Amino acid sequence: MVSKSYSNLLDMTSGDGFDFRQPFKSLPRVVTSPGFISDPDWDTRSDGDSVGSASSTEKKIIVANFLPLNCTRDEAGQLSFSLDDDALLMQLKHGFSNETDVVYVGSLKVQVDPSEQDQVAQKLLREYRCIPTFLPSDLQQQFYHGFCKQQLWPLFHYMLPICLDKGELFDRNLFQAYVRANKLFADKVMEAINTDDDYVWVHDYHLMLLPTFLRKRLHRIKLGFFLHSPFPSSEIYRTLPVRDEILKSLLNADLIGFQTFDYARHFLSCCSRLLGLHYESKRGYIGIEYFGRTVSLKILSVGVHVGRLESVLKLPATVSKVQEIEQRYKGKMLMLGVDDMDIFKGISLKLLGLELLLERNPKLREKVVLVQIINPARSMGKDVQEAITETVSVAERINRKYGSSGYKPVVLIDHCIPFSEKIAFYAASDCCIVNAVRDGMNLVPYEYTVCRQGNNEIDRLRGLDKDTSHTSTLIVSEFVGCSPSLSGAFRVNPWSVDDVADTLCQATDLTESEKQLRHEKHYRYVSTHDVAYWAHSFAQDLERACKDHYSRRCWAIGFGLNFRVIALSPGFRKLSSEHFVSCYNKASRRAIFLDYDGTLVPQSSINKAPSAEVVSILNTLCNDPKNNVFIVSGRGRDSLDEWFSPCEKLGIAAEHGYFVRYANESYHSCFMLDSIPPILLTPQIYDKIYVFSGGAKKLNGNQAIQVRNVNGSTLLNLLCRYTLRQLMDPP
Repeated sequence: MVSKSYSNLLDMTSGDGFDFRQPFKSLPRVVTSPGFISDPDWDTRSDGDSVGSASSTEKKIIVANFLPLNCTRDEAGQLSFSLDDDALLMQLKHGFSNETDVVYVGSLKVQVDPSEQDQVAQKLLREYRCIPTFLPSDLQQQFYHGFCKQQLWPLFHYMLPICLDKGELFDRNLFQAYVRANKLFADKVMEAINTDDDYVWVHDYHLMLLPTFLRKRLHRIKLGFFLHSPFPSSEIYRTLPVRDEILKSLLNADLIGFQTFDYARHFLSCCSRLLGLHYESKRGYIGIEYFGRTVSLKILSVGVHVGRLESVLKLPATVSKVQEIEQRYKGKMLMLGVDDMDIFKGISLKLLGLELLLERNPKLREKVVLVQIINPARSMGKDVQEAITETVSVAERINRKYGSSGYKPVVLIDHCIPFSEKIAFYAASDCCIVNAVRDGMNLVPYEYTVCRQGNNEIDRLRGLDKDTSHTSTLIVSEFVGCSPSLSGAFRVNPWSVDDVADTLCQATDLTESEKQLRHEKHYRYVSTHDVAYWAHSFAQDLERACKDHYSRRCWAIGFGLNFRVIALSPGFRKLSSEHFVSCYNKASRRAIFLDYDGTLVPQSSINKAPSAEVVSILNTLCNDPKNNVFIVSGRGRDSLDEWFSPCEKLGIAAEHGYFVRYANESYHSCFMLDSIPPILLTPQIYDKIYVFSGGAKKLNGNQAIQVRNVNGSTLLNLLCRYTLRQLMDPP
C-alpha cells in the first residue's frame, strides 16, 4: 500500500536486481528486463553508468547540517570564509590517513543570493573541499528552526508537548520541509560521489532521511550515520507521528553510531517493537537484520582534539589570561560552568544547588565563586527566553542574598568570548560542573580535563616544578552522555537540588591526593580516546559493515520513505510470473509448499483464520492430480485442522514439521532439523518444487522459489540449506 503522504518523493523502483559479486568493475544501477537475472557483462566501464572514474585515492564525504566554516559578510556585502578549526567535523579528519580525500557537504550559516551561489560553490570546493547546500530562507526556517528544533530536538531529549503553551504539536508541513531539505542534501552528495568506493558519513538528527534518498540512487553506497543527540526510549519515540519513516531511513545506512549504550539500546528497542525486527550480537558487534541486509551499530563517544586544546593553551594570550583569572579569584574556590543556552542544560538548577550550598554552609560564603559561561542559543523560542530570564533572576537573587561589595557568588558571562579565554577559565578553575537534565554527549568535561593538565609555562608561573601532579574535580549529571566514561567524577541527579548542593560541598572538601587520582584517571581516558580515535574507529567499522556489498544480489522495492533494498545470496534467482506459469504448465508432477503467516495470511491480520478466497484457491490447487500441496506452519495442528477442514487433499506440516499429515491421513511425528520439516520422505520424483514464503497476497508465482528435479530423499537437505526471506510488504 502506498503511503498516504510522500508517495511523490521517490518513485517505485524496478523489482529486478543486480549482482554484487565483482568488486572491482562498474555494475548497472538498475536491471529492467523481466524473467531470470543473467550474469551481467562485467566489462561495463564505458556504458555510461558510472558517476565518475575510479580513483586510487580514498574519499570520505562528511555530511552535516552546517559546513565547518566561519562565514562573514563585510559592509560592502562581500562574503569571506575561513576554516573553523574548533568544529568537530574539521577535527575528525585527523583520524583518517593523509591520503584520504575528505569532502564536506552542508549548508552555510549565511544566506547567499542565487546569483552568487555558483561562484561561492566553486570557491568553497576549490579552496576548502566544501560543497554547500543552499537552502532558501523559508525552507531553512521550517526545516531547522521548525521541525528540527521545535519537534525532533525536544522529543529526543524526552520532552513531550503535553501543554500547548510549553511545546509544539506535530506539524506535517514542517515535516515536509524536513523531507525537502534532506532531498537537497542528497542532491549535493550525489555531486560529490565519483565511484562506488567512496564512503559517506552523515551526522546527526537533522539528516535522518538522507540514507533513504542516497540508498535509492546508489544501492551499493557505503553509508554511515552517527547520532550526536540522545535517542529516546521507545515509549517516548513512538509518540512521533513519522516514527516509522525515520526508523526505516536510518536502517538504509550500513552503520549507525551512538554515543552511549543506552541510546543504542533504545534504538534497538524501537526497531523491535515498532518494526518487528530482530538483532543479535556477534563477537562484540551488534547487527539488525533488515530484509537480508545486516545494519551494524557502533557505540563510541566522541572525543576532543587534545592537540588543538594544548596548542591554544600555549598561546601567550591564554597564559596571560590564566594568570589574570587566578589573581582575580585568589583565595577562593573557582567553580566553572560552560553551557549552551537551552532548556536542557539545567543552568538554573545548578544555580539553585549553589544557593542551597551557601545557605547550609555559611563558612563557604565569600570563598566559593561559580563562573557560568553561557554560549549563545542556537535557536530562539519562548522556552529559551524563559530559560534566560529564569537564569538571570536566580543569579541576581543569589548575589543580593550572599554577595557583598567585593564578592559575587555567581558571575554570569552571557556574551561571546574568544576560545582562548574559555580555555583559560578551564585551566584556572578548581571544579567544573555540568548539570544538564539531558544531553547527547557534552565535551565540556573532556576539554576541562585536558586544560587542567596545563603546560610548562603555566606551571612555571604558578611556581610548580615539572614533576608536580595536576588536579581537577568534575561534577557531571548522570543524564549526560559523557557520564559513563568519567568514572572519577561526582555524578548527580540534576533534578535533586539537595543532591547538587551536597555534591558541591563534597567537591570543596577533597584532599589534593584525591584530586590528583581523579584527574589522572580522566586524563588517561580523554587523551587516548580523542576525536581522531573516534573517527578512525568509526571508519574501520564502516568498512567492515560494507565488506559484503559485492557478495549479495539486491532488489530495490517500496514507495516514498518506505523504500528499502532487499539483499539475498548471489545464487538466488527471483522468478518472473511469465516464467513461473510456463514451467508450472509443463510440469507433470509438482510439489508446492506454502508458508502460512505472512504468505496466506498477513502478519498484521487480527483474524488469523484463512479467508474463503484462500480456501477456494487451495482446493483448486489440490484438485489438480499433478499437484501435492502442503501448508508449513509453526502453528498447532488443532488450529490448522479446523481452518483447513474443507481442503481434504491438503497436506499439513504443523509445529514446524514435528507433526505431518498427508491428504486424508492422520498425523505422524517427525524429527526436526533447523526448523525445516522433512515433509516429503517418499522417493517420488518431481519436475518442480515451489516454496512460497513472505507476504504474497495470492499464490501468484512471483514469490516462488524453484527447485528442479528433486526427490523426497534430498528435499530435506535442500530446504535446510535454503533461507527463506520476506520479499514483499504484508498486504
